[in-house]
Amino acid sequence: MISRRDFLQVSMAASALVGTSGFGNWAKLAAQQSLTQDQLLEFDTFGNVSLIHVTDIHGQLKPIYFREPSVNIGVGGNKGAVPHVTGASFRKLYGIDDGSYSHYALSSGDFSALAKGYGRVGGLDRVATVINAIRADRPDAILLDGGDTWHGSYTCYKTNAQDMVNVMNALNPDAMTFHWEFTLGSERVQEIVENLPFAALGQNIFDAEWDEPAELFPPYKMFERGGTKIAVIGQAFPYMPIANPGWMFPEYSFGIRDENMQEMVDQVRAEGAECVVVLSHNGFDVDKKMATVVSGIDVILSGHTHDALPEPVLSGNTIIVPSGSNGKFVSRVDLDIRDGGMKGYRHKLIPIFSDIIEPDAEVAKLINEQRAPFEAELNEVIGKTESLLYRRGNFNGTWDDVICDALISERDAEIALSPGVRWGPSVIPGQDITREDLFNVTSMSYGEAYRAEMTGEFLKIVLEDVADNIFNPDPYYQQGGDMVRTGGLGYHIDVSQPQGDRISNLTLLKTGEAIEPSRSYIVAGWASVNEDTEGPQIWDVVESHIRKQGTIKVEPNNSVTIKGI
Repeated sequence: MISRRDFLQVSMAASALVGTSGFGNWAKLAAQQSLTQDQLLEFDTFGNVSLIHVTDIHGQLKPIYFREPSVNIGVGGNKGAVPHVTGASFRKLYGIDDGSYSHYALSSGDFSALAKGYGRVGGLDRVATVINAIRADRPDAILLDGGDTWHGSYTCYKTNAQDMVNVMNALNPDAMTFHWEFTLGSERVQEIVENLPFAALGQNIFDAEWDEPAELFPPYKMFERGGTKIAVIGQAFPYMPIANPGWMFPEYSFGIRDENMQEMVDQVRAEGAECVVVLSHNGFDVDKKMATVVSGIDVILSGHTHDALPEPVLSGNTIIVPSGSNGKFVSRVDLDIRDGGMKGYRHKLIPIFSDIIEPDAEVAKLINEQRAPFEAELNEVIGKTESLLYRRGNFNGTWDDVICDALISERDAEIALSPGVRWGPSVIPGQDITREDLFNVTSMSYGEAYRAEMTGEFLKIVLEDVADNIFNPDPYYQQGGDMVRTGGLGYHIDVSQPQGDRISNLTLLKTGEAIEPSRSYIVAGWASVNEDTEGPQIWDVVESHIRKQGTIKVEPNNSVTIKGI
């Protein structure tokens, strides 16, 4: 009987593209519980070009805990396809042993126990060690940052992202693209980009007034490596003004712009590129579709949806490589490029187990320098948790439940709404909750906690709109993060239905009564995209709540009933 891996390789060979993944090596070693740094970094050098990919770091300089999602629903043609496979099904699909290092890195089950055994992940000083090792093997490797880098932590907020800029510059990337960076405001983005020592790419970043490519963000950069020409085309997050406040960057427009992408691919091919790499912040399902719409892309380095897959996914003739988030993984992709095209690849997803990988001394020193002025605030304990606090998933995580509880209690509201953002490390049971932990799940440039009246009819419209951003069967219409988190409000959702028919049975949890369309309810929320939003900062609201509680214990949340899966 042919194995799954053999099937994949036969299928790829049929497309004249042969690929292998190094996942099996560290997975087997992980099962033996005997990983070392050398084993994690071991790689059979292949071809003539190496790519190094990091993405969605979200301001995390230090090692963290980060739980992968237990719920990641696919719809339409992506129903049941990776990355929409989680838990035991994911482990079975990839042959991952329960309780192993790879279980801990890539799956959500038994997370608290495994975290206590295997320790933290990430840390840009450890990432630097991995990058340096790859460069020692392949000195001209191309390091690419997929964006969502200058956002998401206390020090990033306090330094207006200068901490992340300084540390990433020390890693010496060759190019990056963007998403949350624009919430610093276009003036600050311009200030940083004009001084970057590497390329800031975005073929889909246009001047809003003139509807032409923005000069600050070239669409691509050509690299000569391994005796060949490699084109790297940047693809920023397409839906900036929908998912984030457009008033912060009014000079720019975005969009998928796949027709322009095709023009760029054709242009770089005409300029002699034998390999085309797209550095993308589209999200995985959007990348899969783009690979079938735009011809001539060899590799898409995928970001935005935080997916970590141990093997690339083939879409048409394009390999798609997602590399996780929060500094938890580094992807290495070696390419065999000759005779005018890519003939094969070798890939390895490298987990950054921070207790196994030695920190790079220079980068560790630089990180400590960025944090030094804020150490007292970062380490201040504001409470403790008996529960695992995590965020990632299509619906409420426990961190989101804490935030919603805080909004209801501190803002005297009946219902709470919290954005379905994916970023934010986890806190394991028994840990103190520090101010750094709190900012890791709330830090942003528009964190005002509003209090407003909304009718039941309007609440349903909000839920329907967000649901369509996630569960529209056409990936090009999936414009947001995960589902808006709710407190005090229960509902049913049928992800198989069209917009307007997905949400039903809205219930006010406090009384058990049905939400009345014509009645107004007091709703508290945060991260509104409206410019005139007023209210205290969300981190102050949540800190006050946690201090009053002392110890946080989150009860199971069964307020959302999911159908259609």
